[in-house]
Amino acid sequence: MEPVETAGEHHAGAGKPEAAAARSYWRWHKEDFFPEPSFASWGAYRAALSATPARLRDRLAGRSTDAAELGALRRRSENEMRRCLTWWDLTWFGFGSVIGAGIFVLTGQEAHDHAGPAIVLSYVASGLSAMLSVFCYTEFAVEIPVAGGSFAYLRVELGDVAAFIAAANLILESIIGTAAVARSWTSYLASLINKPASALRIHTSLAEGYNELDPIAVVVIAVTATLAMLSSKGTSRVNWVASAVHVLVIGFVIVAGFLHAKTSNLTPFVPYGVPGVFRAAAIVYFAYGGFDNIATMAEETKNPSRDIPLGLLGSMSVITAIYCVMALVLSMMQPYTAIDRSAAYSVAFSNVGMHWAQYVVALGALKGMTTVLLVGALGQARYTTHIARSHIIPPVFALVHPRTGTPVHATALIAIASACIALFSSLDVLSSLLSVSTLFIFMMMATALLVRRYYVRGVTSRTHAMRFTAMLLLIIGSSIGIAAYWGTSPERWQGYVVLVPAWAAGTLGIQLLVPAARAPKVWGVPLVPWLPSLSIATNLFLMGSLGKDAFVRFGVCTAVMLIYYVLVGLHATYDVAHGACAGEDDDGDVATDKEKVAAADVEKAAAADGDRQ
Repeated sequence: MEPVETAGEHHAGAGKPEAAAARSYWRWHKEDFFPEPSFASWGAYRAALSATPARLRDRLAGRSTDAAELGALRRRSENEMRRCLTWWDLTWFGFGSVIGAGIFVLTGQEAHDHAGPAIVLSYVASGLSAMLSVFCYTEFAVEIPVAGGSFAYLRVELGDVAAFIAAANLILESIIGTAAVARSWTSYLASLINKPASALRIHTSLAEGYNELDPIAVVVIAVTATLAMLSSKGTSRVNWVASAVHVLVIGFVIVAGFLHAKTSNLTPFVPYGVPGVFRAAAIVYFAYGGFDNIATMAEETKNPSRDIPLGLLGSMSVITAIYCVMALVLSMMQPYTAIDRSAAYSVAFSNVGMHWAQYVVALGALKGMTTVLLVGALGQARYTTHIARSHIIPPVFALVHPRTGTPVHATALIAIASACIALFSSLDVLSSLLSVSTLFIFMMMATALLVRRYYVRGVTSRTHAMRFTAMLLLIIGSSIGIAAYWGTSPERWQGYVVLVPAWAAGTLGIQLLVPAARAPKVWGVPLVPWLPSLSIATNLFLMGSLGKDAFVRFGVCTAVMLIYYVLVGLHATYDVAHGACAGEDDDGDVATDKEKVAAADVEKAAAADGDRQ
């Protein structure tokens, strides 16, 4: 889709290439961080705060467009990211970002504690749920091939506030997730040289959980971030080599494991019952995490409509099969009661006389975590870049370096924040928080896809819009009910007699009572509305298996994020959406008369303060 020019776009954009060339990439002035009129002075900021209710209503109702995301927002980076990636690069990025240490750590833990040999079914269930989310991401990435991933997609379909909640969780995930993987990298390096997990850390007298400093994790984050800054294509080559080594290690585990497998170890197959299978599925689901990073590389893909479906769906299909086979191998090598929780594969090989295999497993895990950090540095920076393009965070982080064609500032922001946390924190408390936020974003993505297909302003009638809203609320409400009922009464079935038909009725209602408002241009999710509706249900179901502590932390973090939005992000995005920033294209939203007056009041306050100063 070609960008739709907005009023004043020629004037605002005509001199941008020259201005960008004249200004240094390394800029640190106040106007580079807060160029919006709302932050021009304390008087302007007070005026902006007084207009908060009106502005919040505007942002709740406002929507971006495909054209704005592809045009006006991308130009705010001043330089283009280089289109240098193919389906081959994306496929290996998929392997690199998803296959980390999770399969080696989580499989043994959940087989021993919750699922037994049925851990295979847990991986099947979580894999199917992940594939449903992959379908949704793929359609959006093909239709809106920009660096923002789910943030951009939600901004178009659900508006600024929903997109901000996603953006805040994405940045939190990026920082905490990178730090956690980096600290695990140090632990596996220690095991590779026959030392305890914390042997390579510096022990201090700080509080418990913060008393083991990890400088190696900081170095690993710095190295992978530097590679990501230098070149996307170069990073792809490094990832290809590292991922190929990892796949060879996995191949060894599978072949050598089956040579020592016994079918008798599969009995009893479901020792903890069906609840144990799904409880384990909620945990091992996160071995599939990271595929959303691939969608953020759409802006650098040569042929998004062909390469993204091949790369994303192809890699995830193979990864799902690999995970299921590896889980089966572990279950057949020894009884589930004998599986070691922390080093399942190493101990399993030791028990059959292959003591040296623990080093192969540790090497594979180390390689996997390296590629997770490498691809994560690419994807997370691109999320951050597009978030900064919208001015939710300072726009200086949206800039793309003219020589490397990569977002150096955004990459450095995530790397520095992650390194600070990785140096001090063990992150045990925050791990479940990441699980909830990931599933929450995936649920929002499925919801956004239904909105995209069945609601278009100016096309969908009021009657059809009301029907769609009612059916969508029924789907979400029944899905929440199913998850809650499972969490409180997993052994009972009576509630499902009402809740499951309610979910099906909502989905069928959309199919029969609401005409499709838009069809995908190139590639689309099949069986709409059923697959997106099922994705909503499965993500909420898995969220319900995580325990109340995770939701309490998620609620607290979301509240803190919303405070930031009301105090900063709301006013910055409002100014940009209504064309109040000099030299910025607006986002295509149409302001009401009251909103224009409110914006004018802020500008007058800024000018008055400037005259006094």
